[in-house]
Amino acid sequence: MGFDNKGVARRRFGRRKGCRFCADSEIKIDYKDVRTLKYFVSERGKIVPRRISGNCAIHQRKITEAIKRARNIALISFTSKRTIE
Repeated sequence: MGFDNKGVARRRFGRRKGCRFCADSEIKIDYKDVRTLKYFVSERGKIVPRRISGNCAIHQRKITEAIKRARNIALISFTSKRTIE
């Protein structure tokens, strides 16, 4: 967040990403498609929020559900593979 010359914080708004699933109807959300789901999981294993991924609310819910299903049948790990030192 930047500050103007009076010390008041001002927000910067960038261009909002569009939902890739709304733009291209050929892309399907499937729990078996791990390559597509990995884009929406952070390095630590957390699901990326929609304000960062750019998904609409409907598709973000479907992505979340697909990630959780893929985790339950061990296609995606729950956490990162980081070792404790």
